[in-house]
Amino acid sequence: MKYINVTVDNKSRFADNLFTYSAGFDLEPGDLVNVPFGSHDTPKKAIVCTEVNDPDCPPDRIKPVTEVLRKSYLPEEAVKTALWMKQRYGIKYHDAFRCFIAEGRPPKPGKEKEPYKDIKGNMYIPEKLTGEQQSAFDKIRGAIENNAQRSFLLWGVTSSGKTEVYMRAIRCAVDQGKTAIMLVPEISLTGRMIEDLAGRFGKERIAVLHSRLTVRERYDEWERIRQGKADIVIGARMAVFAPLENIGLIVMDEEQEPSYKADMTPKYDTVDIALKRVIHYNGVLLLGSATPSVVSYYRARQGIYELLTLTERFNGTPLPKVMTADMREELRAGNNTVFSRILYGLMKEELASGRQIILLQNRRGYSNFVSCRECGNVMKCPECGISLTYHKTDEKLICHYCGRAFPVPETCPVCGSSYIRHFGIGTEQVEEAVKKFFPEAVTARLDIDSIKNRRDMDRIINDFAGGRTNVLVGTQLAAKGLDFDNVGLVGIIAADTGLNIPDYRSAERTFQLVTQAAGRAGRRERQGAVVIQTYEPDNYALTEAAEHDYEDFYRQEIKLRALMDYPPYTDLIMVSFTAEEENLAFGCAGRAVAFIEEAMGKEWGGHILGPRRTLNFKSKDTVRAHILVKCPKGDRNRFIYTIENFNKNITDKRVKCSTDIDVNPYSAY
Repeated sequence: MKYINVTVDNKSRFADNLFTYSAGFDLEPGDLVNVPFGSHDTPKKAIVCTEVNDPDCPPDRIKPVTEVLRKSYLPEEAVKTALWMKQRYGIKYHDAFRCFIAEGRPPKPGKEKEPYKDIKGNMYIPEKLTGEQQSAFDKIRGAIENNAQRSFLLWGVTSSGKTEVYMRAIRCAVDQGKTAIMLVPEISLTGRMIEDLAGRFGKERIAVLHSRLTVRERYDEWERIRQGKADIVIGARMAVFAPLENIGLIVMDEEQEPSYKADMTPKYDTVDIALKRVIHYNGVLLLGSATPSVVSYYRARQGIYELLTLTERFNGTPLPKVMTADMREELRAGNNTVFSRILYGLMKEELASGRQIILLQNRRGYSNFVSCRECGNVMKCPECGISLTYHKTDEKLICHYCGRAFPVPETCPVCGSSYIRHFGIGTEQVEEAVKKFFPEAVTARLDIDSIKNRRDMDRIINDFAGGRTNVLVGTQLAAKGLDFDNVGLVGIIAADTGLNIPDYRSAERTFQLVTQAAGRAGRRERQGAVVIQTYEPDNYALTEAAEHDYEDFYRQEIKLRALMDYPPYTDLIMVSFTAEEENLAFGCAGRAVAFIEEAMGKEWGGHILGPRRTLNFKSKDTVRAHILVKCPKGDRNRFIYTIENFNKNITDKRVKCSTDIDVNPYSAY
């Protein structure tokens, strides 16, 4: 008789265990089976995880597997990675395994869905690599061909030809009989990347995975991958879980983007998963960026990653000339418009010469908030407690957390005053200003509100790329990963918008956004120009971005991180406690602090901040409190083990409070 441990398809926290069953037939990790589960022995789907040589309970109490539903449902490596995720992030078994599984069921023959079926593929014209490109590629190729597990950080200025290095690395991997994953930070970037991949490798070898596919499309793509019909996978972060085997290469383009960190359950870091998977197959992890994350660059300086650099643009065009407009001076000069005088003048020149313009404003809507000038009341969402954003197009106030919409009040609901005003600038207001001052220009807006489906995104980008649009107004969607030939000017409307948010990464994220946006200008024959509009012209994030000086920015930022004990010197771990009553949530949080100090030592009290109420939590029926822990390097696994034990303790006691762990979150308030 053979004994196995399985994870059961059950979301309950009371079922968050591995369960032992017997089997009179051969089973392997990754097989899908049916098992009796619960008091009525109701059959449940389960995935075989490990073999058990010495069961903890008597054999006569161990139930047998009912039937085998599918052999080799998941690769053994995927099973090991899911089990590792459970330990590393403190998530449930069910949540870890569902990352590797597509919802849905097999279609009828001939009814399979093919996303991006209209894509033909860009014609590939071989280009001679620059010396820097060739040097970087040779090192990557050597690791792939020698089955030597390596991690590379490719740091290249905008338009330096990183994509060409990616493509050749993928070619090298598949020519060796291996598989490859190409990750992009935004779903919107997949279309153009698929065009490039299809032109080089043929569309039949490529599969796509991201969250905007329908359930049917996602399942069919997952099945194609599992059956070995596709050996190249492209997509956003979920594509890292593609059921590939023999992975030779995983590429993460724009590795610094926060979208690679999952902020919904299960909460994981894509770079961790990618590294874990390639280690199993002795594959290569290739991270690429013009503005590497501080953590990644620190790892490169420590020798954890091998640093590869591209310091010049591919075609020799110089980096754009960057000018800073002090908006305080603009106000003193009587200019109350969206555009500084220098930006307005350059826009006139560029439009007259037939060149295109990108304007970045990383806030949606028309105005950031609406308030009463009489009493100061700010209109907020009654569900989320977050200020409502005014959308002029819909003439509504919209909550950007829950999506609820409200009519614009004529009078203040608090004091009754009619002195209601809009504050702040959003993309709608910038678009309106362009149409007012430059009515002859064809203007388009690229933000979440203007994109109803995948085709809207492609249409807006293709119209701009084809020259049918003169001015593109957008959020960060327009700032990264897009390559346009005719952009002569980039205007960053409010560069300091993100500097004052309560996030230790605010300077880093501002530097990255400004640099990435600036990189859209002058990518071909003529040097481009960039105007940074700001009320904080002396902030080091903006001054170094204007100088294209990542190294100096890094030196200043890493000193602050070391001083304040922030990553990469620690792991920042947020533990949340959600309950129907505030005293229950805070009570569990307080007991957790005491539990941690008892298990790990009283000195840990200095590493724990809180408990505090979670401000950005949205629910009308529950309350969330959290603690924030600056966990010293080397103690992370022990800390998560301790929290897991605390969680089991409150679960066993049937306490109506759930816990959640988020390692190095992108929002800690």
